[in-house]
Amino acid sequence: MLPVTYRETNRARLRETLVTAARDLTIGSGWEGVRMADVAVAAGVSRQTVYNEFGDKAGLAEALAAREIGLFVGDVRAVLLRHGADIRAAGHAAIRHTLVEADANPLIKAILTGADGLLPYLTTRLELLLSAATAIVVEWAGTHLPDHDPKVVAVAAESIVRLVVSHIVQPSQPPERTAEELTDVLVRLLVP
Repeated sequence: MLPVTYRETNRARLRETLVTAARDLTIGSGWEGVRMADVAVAAGVSRQTVYNEFGDKAGLAEALAAREIGLFVGDVRAVLLRHGADIRAAGHAAIRHTLVEADANPLIKAILTGADGLLPYLTTRLELLLSAATAIVVEWAGTHLPDHDPKVVAVAAESIVRLVVSHIVQPSQPPERTAEELTDVLVRLLVP
């Protein structure tokens, strides 16, 4: 692997600063109120620097969504893996964490529900979120349930992820109750 150059390190820092500024502005005033010039001011750079880095507002939205989804999915993965092979405990913890954190995270909620005008920029991100979350469940099962049929695991993983997302988008009861019910579904899908 080639060493990271000084220039690459600075560019990564700049990008992180710009995405953080865009996140803060989005939380404060909604995505539709975010202007590239405002991001530049918040980050302490020129507007042209923001355009050079992302191209346009859609590119900035993609970068913002990618970072937010990556952090969110990484947290869910850690919660799931913390419970080892215990399907019920791992499933419940991951599902509950997902529901609670998605409700508390205005950007994840906006990405999933289309609020704040972000959805037109993020059509591919929603599919990436579903794929990443499904891959985490498949990874966990591959490690902790090696005797399970991979096809059954893949269908179960995608199904439970889609159910969880639907409950984020349109909750019908408190997260704890939903987590209990969806954990029962997951166990039934995975336990022969």
